Amino acid sequence: MSKLVTDPNIPDHDGFYSELIALHEGRSKAESDAINAKLILLLANHIGDRAILSEAFAHAGKDQQS
Repeated sequence: MSKLVTDPNIPDHDGFYSELIALHEGRSKAESDAINAKLILLLANHIGDRAILSEAFAHAGKDQQS
């Protein structure tokens, strides 16, 4: 069974971050939100493992609960 990887795992993380920021440059909040939603769905589809996705949901939401 796979486990969600939360340790740094992206080669050239600075380049990745720069590319992500450039994707949003000059866009409205609504456009950026739409891009983020599309990106989430594309990457979730690529991962394809429901257990990993559920673990990611739990991990992402745990700091957001009041």
